[in-house]
Amino acid sequence: MKKTYFLVLFTLSTLAFSQVKKDSTTVVKDSVKQVQQDVLYTSKDIALIDSLVLENQLQSVFMDEIREYYISNTDTTDVSNTPLDVALLKERLVLINETTPFHLAYNPALEKIIKSYLKNRRKYYPNFMARAAYYFPMIEKYLDQYDIPLEMKYLALVESALKPKAKSRVGATGLWQFMYPTGKQYNLKVSSYVDERQDPIKATIAACNYLNDLYKIFGDWDLALAAYNSGPGNVSKAIRRSGGYKNYWNIRPFLPRETAGYVPAFYATMYLFTYAQEHGLTGIPPKIHYFETDTILVKKTVSFDQITEQTGIETSMLLLLNPEYKLDIIPYVKNKNYTLRIPTKQVGNFLKNEKALYTLVNSDMAKREKPLPQYFEMDKRIRYRVKNGDYLGKIAYKYGVRVSDIKRWNGLKNNNLRIGQRLSIYPKRLRVPKVSKTSVVSSISKGKPTIYIVKKGDSLWTIARKFEKVSVNQIKKWNNIWDTKNIKPGKRLKIFKS
Repeated sequence: MKKTYFLVLFTLSTLAFSQVKKDSTTVVKDSVKQVQQDVLYTSKDIALIDSLVLENQLQSVFMDEIREYYISNTDTTDVSNTPLDVALLKERLVLINETTPFHLAYNPALEKIIKSYLKNRRKYYPNFMARAAYYFPMIEKYLDQYDIPLEMKYLALVESALKPKAKSRVGATGLWQFMYPTGKQYNLKVSSYVDERQDPIKATIAACNYLNDLYKIFGDWDLALAAYNSGPGNVSKAIRRSGGYKNYWNIRPFLPRETAGYVPAFYATMYLFTYAQEHGLTGIPPKIHYFETDTILVKKTVSFDQITEQTGIETSMLLLLNPEYKLDIIPYVKNKNYTLRIPTKQVGNFLKNEKALYTLVNSDMAKREKPLPQYFEMDKRIRYRVKNGDYLGKIAYKYGVRVSDIKRWNGLKNNNLRIGQRLSIYPKRLRVPKVSKTSVVSSISKGKPTIYIVKKGDSLWTIARKFEKVSVNQIKKWNNIWDTKNIKPGKRLKIFKS
């Protein structure tokens, strides 16, 4: 959950993609080459992590985020009347325990959580199971490749409810809820267009590396789970305070309260998925299965709407399969391979329309009055020139950093700035400047417009099809739209007759 801890001794695995050429488009087959890690962690190493990493991080700017993000996984609702045969539960836990490296055993706290989930979360399980049908095969593939117990897939469900765009109020993001610093440590890049923490495959690989590193420290998957939640320093402290025990249930009283509920929540999820049928938990069919998709390298910066307009692939499907793109735009950057994931059955259709798609892209770019947001890596330095009206707070807000950061990067002793002054900034985000309504192309807008109110499930493509001789590009121009995320139910759109 809260991976703001830097494990300075960790090594990173290397991600490599094998590519198969199809005509003029490269179709990328997912594959990962695991790098063997032979580093052994001694008691001295753990002490170093505990003293230097944990203590320093507790004093860092991220500490407030850590405290804020702690979530209790135990429901306080009375579950005494929830039916659950305890003897049968114990038998089932024994059976699960025999097939997993985790140490499942009956515990009143675990029973309470299982009852709570059966009472309060039953209605969510159809959707949980539908997402699991899509994501679990992909997750299992990489867990197996990195020699991690396949049951660890339930951790992604505990962390994010299997929502790749899930974001906590403090910024933990993606299926595996990586904070920005830890994501960066595990090679998850964030740019103005792309957040790889939201990329299911890359985030899963990062989680595999992180879990492997935690296991090398503690030699126990239960403790690795606990450390994933609260950090290795807290687990090391709990071990010492327990008198040296290395069993989760023995050190549980010495862990943070939130972590004490976190591992049982994982166990409860594992149990309920294993015995879903026995408890009447059924899933709804997923829209698509992971094995029914493939990836294609893009050759130009292209939006989801343009792909939909030219190929007919529904925007909702593109959003589902490509959650890593923050603006619903796939950027083209030299020496970077950004891919589009689509249903396998649509690959041929895409190849057939590829040339026409890029012609449309060129045409739209030539007509565009408002430029697309500038592409840059969030951890790269930029040089900012101070303008009239600027002050440190304004600049810090624009780039998602702190005033103290800007002062430290530039050796500033006070808040005074001068016009023309150059500042070094390492941005966390890029605010897109607002464009006045006068920038809308008026030559296309003739007569009194028809007002269309966006309905649930609408996309610009489906809206354009409802009107004769109206294109997605025209709707964008008439309504000054550059980000399709603004197309929400209830929004009023102006539609002009051709």
